[in-house]
This record gives sequence, structure tokens and C-alpha cells, in this order.
Amino acid sequence: MSTTAELLKGAAELFPDEVVTSAHVRHLDLPFGAGRFALVTLDNGFDHTKPTTFGPQSLANLNAAIDQVEQEALAGSIVGAGITGKPFIFAVGADLKGVELLKNHDEALAIGKGGHDVFKRLAALAVPTFAYYNGAAMGGGVEVGLHCTYRTVSKAIPAFSLPEVFLGLVPGWGGCALLPNLIGAERAVSVIIENSLNQNKQLRGKQVFELGIADAIFEGADFLEQSLLWTANVLNGTTEVVRADIDRGEGWDAAVAKGRFIADSKVHGAAPAAYRALDIIAAAKDGDLQAGFDAEDKALADLIMGGELRSGIYAFNLVQKRAKRPAGAPDKSLARPVTKVGVVGAGLMASQLALLFLRRLEVPVVLTDIDQERVDKGVGYVHAEIQKLLGKGRINQDKANRLTALVTGVLDKAEGFADADFIIEAVFEEMSVKQKVFAEVEAVAPAHAILATNTSSLSVSEMASKLQHPERVVGFHFFNPVAILPLLEIVRGEQTDDASLATAFGVARKLKKTAVLTKDAPAFVVNRILTRFMGEIQNVIDEGTPVVTAEKAIEPLGLPMSPLVLLELVGPAIGLHVSETLNRAFPERFTVSPNLAAVVKAGKRGFYVYSAENGFKPELDPEVAALLVQGDSVLTEEQVRTRVLDAVAQEIGLMLEEGVVAEAQDIDLCLITGAGWPFHLGGITPYLDREGVSERVNGKKFLAPGLASVPA
Repeated sequence: MSTTAELLKGAAELFPDEVVTSAHVRHLDLPFGAGRFALVTLDNGFDHTKPTTFGPQSLANLNAAIDQVEQEALAGSIVGAGITGKPFIFAVGADLKGVELLKNHDEALAIGKGGHDVFKRLAALAVPTFAYYNGAAMGGGVEVGLHCTYRTVSKAIPAFSLPEVFLGLVPGWGGCALLPNLIGAERAVSVIIENSLNQNKQLRGKQVFELGIADAIFEGADFLEQSLLWTANVLNGTTEVVRADIDRGEGWDAAVAKGRFIADSKVHGAAPAAYRALDIIAAAKDGDLQAGFDAEDKALADLIMGGELRSGIYAFNLVQKRAKRPAGAPDKSLARPVTKVGVVGAGLMASQLALLFLRRLEVPVVLTDIDQERVDKGVGYVHAEIQKLLGKGRINQDKANRLTALVTGVLDKAEGFADADFIIEAVFEEMSVKQKVFAEVEAVAPAHAILATNTSSLSVSEMASKLQHPERVVGFHFFNPVAILPLLEIVRGEQTDDASLATAFGVARKLKKTAVLTKDAPAFVVNRILTRFMGEIQNVIDEGTPVVTAEKAIEPLGLPMSPLVLLELVGPAIGLHVSETLNRAFPERFTVSPNLAAVVKAGKRGFYVYSAENGFKPELDPEVAALLVQGDSVLTEEQVRTRVLDAVAQEIGLMLEEGVVAEAQDIDLCLITGAGWPFHLGGITPYLDREGVSERVNGKKFLAPGLASVPA
């Protein structure tokens, strides 16, 4: 039987590039004569921009620190032990770079078992143990604290979570077994399942305390001092820690059932992590922690060797790393400063853009439109949103006044844009309209100003073709809702120069958007893939497959919403317009659905209606059902899914051949950040590779072995 030290030594040899966390032990005399105390500080030697993680060598260092503390506790030379982190960071869990390298089940099992073996020792010490959550804590960082007797939390913590299910794992170092036994199954399910599947929602310090995860909460400024005073009072018996009773009856079972309902609604059974976590929570009801830890080890190893986790880590790396270094972006030094922004149009999209530029750049923003009423409405929208931020306490009165003063509206483009550095249009999606707008803007804007278009599908090159200076036109395509979806497709026209492109990327960075460079090809990336995807769904419906069958066929992907609900969100008229644009470009692959055209002509907002009697679940609108003209070719769910996935794989293959983006990774980054496609798919290409679709359609996989799969 391997010892913990041997397990971790073997794991460390697999991961030579680990950023190693030290576990420093220092001693102090607690106030009020409470006695001598050992404090362990987790620190990887870097500032807060490189958070502390647990790789195998880091776990070994903590294990050695506990060796020392254990001896002192047995000798009676300390009255308690605590664990805390470096400034602003407690610890953010397992080092995912190490997880990526694991090649077999035994190696994966060793990581789970190694973490458990080290953390369990905190609970087994002969003196009480304390976790002081001083900064960001996630995953294993949260779990190491759960093994302690008591916990305090800083009010200043911005991020605290068990995000494993989001990535395709389970909290595997005690989280699934310990948390429900500490705060009850309902609250544990909320933290482990619901928050993870809700785009990895983070808790703040106050919520951590209110949930009962921490026993006390203190201000960030003197957090450690206050925690140590509290510790002294606990050890002296002056302060008694009282925790709520746990419902181990029907309440526990109901919480697990609720968790399964949440998982079903989010991933539709398509990703196993949430269900494995719920199984462990369900089994933890009797309080047998060791059985829970063993189940965590098994689940962790199984999931580490599964495709969903590899896709999850791949997706995480795209969003955390690739997004920060966009492929093909010109040198940052070429970017020009932007001190004033012009927005052509004052409708809802234009107003959302104006608000975003205003909040992120904090420079003057001016809107124009064809009449004063529209201009006033657009400026009024921005002012109202600023007031909402003030009302919620997100900004103070001084900031609200300053932002309100920075946004204005004028009818005369010459007056509004004469000193603007960056002008974006968000007018009707019609080439002639956009060309006219750009001609008017070019006549009055300074020679250096960038002319950006928010077009979702039209040619940027054609839009710029009649201008004297087409080199300063760039596509700047946002996704709705602008404030929420991170993606910004930056489109290089045939004549766009490097300085204009570099300025566009510089603005995107300040807007805190994920910018992806795309070639000027019809509908760019997201809309092209989604239109092919949706088009194939509409084709099978038009040919005779029932709507419910076509929709259910896609459920195994675990997408955030069904195709026809997505169509409703986008708007059937916009969906029809994009399909018409792509049909003109690629008539052999993109169809225009006569049924969709009929729905648009009838002025319907979508295919579905919602009623309170049916719990607001989507039901086919009887008026839409009456409009549908279908053939007699009825496919099964599996046949529909095959056809749709084959179409998507073909389209992505063609886009990569055309050089629409640099690599398949950019396709995935776009779908994750612009369409909300789930991490467990890795966007889409890892899923197509894993299911054999890529090779069936294109004769090869999209990604190299080991990139979003288990290394060979």
C-alpha cells in the first residue's frame, strides 16, 4: 500500500512544471492568554495575479507542514492550528495543468486519494483547527477549509465556489461529503450544482457566512487579526459556535431531487459530473465521511479519464488564456488612442453599445439618428440605465453625474463626429443603408477615425468599397445582450489596415470583451454555424419531422436552450435575414425555410406560446402549427441529430479551409462566449471529434490528440 508521500512523489514526477505552493508554519501567542498557536500560510511566491493552487508537490508541502503541526499538537506545545493564504488569495484548488497530463485511471485515482489523505489530517489533529478564508477560494481551496474544525471568512472575498461540476468534475477532496453535512443538503446542492451550472456563479464573503460555511465574518482590512481574536475566544470557551441542525430525512432527499431537476434542465443528462456529485451527496446522508471520500476518489478518477472533463479544461483554457492573446491580432503598439466615440443609430442595440462604451472607456459618447425623437429616446435609455446602476449601489452619485454628462445626442453628424476617434454604426441590416451611413460619416469624421460596423452577416469589404479610405473600416460585431455575452467578432475587410485593426482590438480589451479575429466571410463565425445548425433543424421540420422530435433530438448536447427557443431569442425576422444572406453566398448548403418565412410574415415572435397552466413550458403555438406546411419524410431523433451534427462538422471544416479564423480553437471560443455553448462540449469541435462525426464527415479530427482529450 503506497503512503501519501509516495503517491504524491509519483504524481509530482508526472508534472515537472508545477507552480509549487509552499506551506509556511509560524507560531504566535494568541491574545487573552489562550496559548501558543501554529499558523500555516499557503503561498506560491507570486502576487495575487497568479493564484495559489494545489499540484502534487504543493500537497506534499502541506503534508510536511501538517507533520510538524501534528508533532507539536501531540507534545502539547500548541493549543490549535490555522491555515490561511497570501494577500487576496486563499487557494483556488487543484492545478488543472497537472490534471490535463494524467493518462490513466490509477494516476487520476492517486490525485484524488493524495488530496484526501493530506486534508483529512487537519480534522484528525489532536487540537482544534481553523481555516481563515482571507481571499479568493475555489475547489480544493474551499475543501481544505471544510476539513478544519472552524472557519472564518473575509467580507472582502469576491469569489468563493466549488466550480468542479462546471468543468466536468466533482468536488473530489471532501466537498461532496463534507459540505452537506455542514450546511445541509439543500444549501450544498445550491453551491455544488446550481451555482456551477449557472455559469460558475461565485459567492461573496457575506453569502459564505450566511450559508453557514463560515462560523464568523470580519472586515478585510484587519481580517487575520480579528480571526485570531475570535480563535482565542473560541479556545477559551468565551465564544461558543452553534450550528443549525441538519435535516437528514425528507429534506435531504428533496434537495437531491431538486439538484437532479436543475441538472436535467441545464445539461439534459448530457454531462455526467452533476449526477455523480448528486449521487455522493445522496449517499452522504448517513454522515459516513470515509465512504463519501472513497466515492469522491472513484468519481474523480472516472471523470478525469472522460471526454467531458478534457473538453471542460480545454474550454477553460480558451476563455482564460487564448481569449487574452487573440490569434492574428496586430502589434498593440499600432493602436491609436480613443478619446471620443460616435454611435450611428439610437435604437436598442445602438443604445446598449453607447452604454457599454461609456461605462468602460469613460469618454464622451455621442449618438445620432434620423430624427430628434429617436435621439432623445436613445440618450434617455442610457441615462435611465446609469440611474439603475446608482440605485443598485454599483456606482456612486459622483460617477453617475460624470457618466450622464458624457453621453449626448445630436442630429447633425458633422457636429457630433468632427472630433470622434471611433465611430460605430448600428443601423438597419441592409447594405445600401450602411454604405450611405458610412459615406456620410467619412465626409465629416477626422482622417484617423476608425469606422466600425456592428453588422451580423454583411460584407465589411463591400460596405467600405465606395469610401475614399476603406482601410479604416472594421467589423465590430457584438452579441445580444451586449452587457452579458463576452464575444466580439472583429472582422478584417480586404483593405483594413493594421493600425485600424490594432485600435479595434485595443478598444475591445478596454470593453472587457473576448475578441476573435475573423475573415470577412458571410455571417462570420457564430451566425454562420448557428444558421447552418438551425437551418438543418428547419429543413427536417419542413420535410415532415414533428417539431417536438426535431427539438428533442438536440437535447443530448446539453445546449443552454433548444434551437427554436434560441430562434425566439434572436428573433425570427433576423434569423430569416441571416439565412437569406447565407443562401445567396452558399445556396447549395443554406436554405431559406418557407415555414420560417411564413412565421415572420404572420408577425409571430416564435414557434411557441407559454402559459401559467403549463408552468410556462414551451408549447407549439396553434397559429404557427396552422401555418406549417410539411412533407411526409419523418426522421427519428437519432437521424435528426446525425444530420444536424454532420452539417455543422462540414461547415466548420469549410470555414477552417477558407481561413475564416486561425484555428478550430477560435470556433470553440466563439461558440462558448457568443452563443453560451457549454464547457462540457468544449464549444463544439471536441464533441464532434469524440463522437466520430469529424472523421465521418471530413476524414480527420479537428483537434490534435491530447488537446481536448486524454493524452495518448
